[in-house]
Amino acid sequence: MLQYASFTGLIRTILILILIWYAVKILSRLFAPVLMRFVAKKAEERFGQQFNQQQKQPPQQKEGEITIDKAPKQNKTSNKDVGEYVDYEEIE
Repeated sequence: MLQYASFTGLIRTILILILIWYAVKILSRLFAPVLMRFVAKKAEERFGQQFNQQQKQPPQQKEGEITIDKAPKQNKTSNKDVGEYVDYEEIE
């Protein structure tokens, strides 16, 4: 059995979709500020926890103590396969 769509059914479907669209727009305008406050509050709590964790860690060295870290020496090796180095000289 084959069914055909009626014109009134099409119009009714379009009107329902438009009503749903406007309902979502209105509800989003009402609830968006509440949702944004909730997200901002959670982010503030998370940043506060991270800050407190960093503050609670004991210092690595005593106050007034100086430490100098040196970078390890790197062996400078040239790639022999690249080619010959040619010194550039400007001609006047």
